[in-house]
Amino acid sequence: MIEARDFIEPARAAGFSIWSGVPCSFLTPFINSIIDDPELDYIGAANEGDAVAIASGAALAGRRSVVMMQNSGLGNAVSPLSSLNWVFRIPVLLIVTLRGEPGLPDEPQHELMGQITTRILDELQIPWAYFPRTALDVEGALTVASWQMDKTGLPYALVMRKGSVQTTEFRDRRSAVQPRAGRFADRSEAQDPVLTRRQVLEIVQAHSPLDQSLVVASTGYTGRELYALEDRDNQFYMVGSMGCASALGLGLSRCLPERRIFVADGDGAVLMRMGNLATIGAYGGDNFHHVLLDNGVHESTGGQSTVSAAISFAAVASACGYREMDEVTSEKQVTAMLQISRGPVMQHVRIRQAVVTDLPRPELSPPQVKQRFMAALGATAPWAGL
Repeated sequence: MIEARDFIEPARAAGFSIWSGVPCSFLTPFINSIIDDPELDYIGAANEGDAVAIASGAALAGRRSVVMMQNSGLGNAVSPLSSLNWVFRIPVLLIVTLRGEPGLPDEPQHELMGQITTRILDELQIPWAYFPRTALDVEGALTVASWQMDKTGLPYALVMRKGSVQTTEFRDRRSAVQPRAGRFADRSEAQDPVLTRRQVLEIVQAHSPLDQSLVVASTGYTGRELYALEDRDNQFYMVGSMGCASALGLGLSRCLPERRIFVADGDGAVLMRMGNLATIGAYGGDNFHHVLLDNGVHESTGGQSTVSAAISFAAVASACGYREMDEVTSEKQVTAMLQISRGPVMQHVRIRQAVVTDLPRPELSPPQVKQRFMAALGATAPWAGL
């Protein structure tokens, strides 16, 4: 058994400086120690998939990052691990606890996952090892993990068995997250959509200069239309990992406070992972702009309706701690919201259903998009060219 610091200090020396995750009793010593450390950045996520996407955003900014989760939450993380990290070759270090380990007493809900955790990692093509249980083994474990990630561009997992780390109490009992007072201009009369997705994205591009900003586009038509308008080095086109664009953008914004981060999202994607709105409200900075393009349907899969007509996303964002938010429909309103410098900002743009004929897909492969994007922001990593 080791103390949390026996791992955290060598990890810090190896460059791991940003941590995200969802609590597990096995992980309490780590989370407590990291929150207490002013030199480390911890982002508590609403679910494990969001944590993976947050850490992936940090990785794109050139930061080594760690994701902590209980093995029961590994299922929540399968989507980004398989369709974001694997596709783009973005490595993050996973610490996955082994609840329900065969032969050890545990709660019944952990029994099956305890039997299949390592098999899931194998199927995801994620190399793994058991978490080190002596201080002498930590440096070697981190060296292997870093070497594997740098060589493959894939995540690496350390599977933590019960009793690996000694209990650690908080030194600082204050909440790491402070409440924020946002303001929401409630529009009592609904306004009919005027703009199309393409028109809003044109406005976003006009306000996202290459050397000052980054644009993350949600999967589906949003990324494809942004690409069709003008393919730029500072644009990241999500594929798969639906709902994770805002979490990826949050990771970028935490590591690059000098750049404005625009996340072009969709109503279906936001509804899929609404918990991340609370995470953004708590951890998002002044540079975070969330542009929610709401046409009320899953347009790229045939136009099936979402429930967005019944939702005020701006009101939800206000309740979650965004500092500026509004429902907008006109070009003037969209432009005004993009110029706000006090974030995180949410603008809920109700748009018309419209798809450009013969909408192209990016000609660059996902790894090429990643390589170009990292080069544009000046981020370096051994795996950046993979």
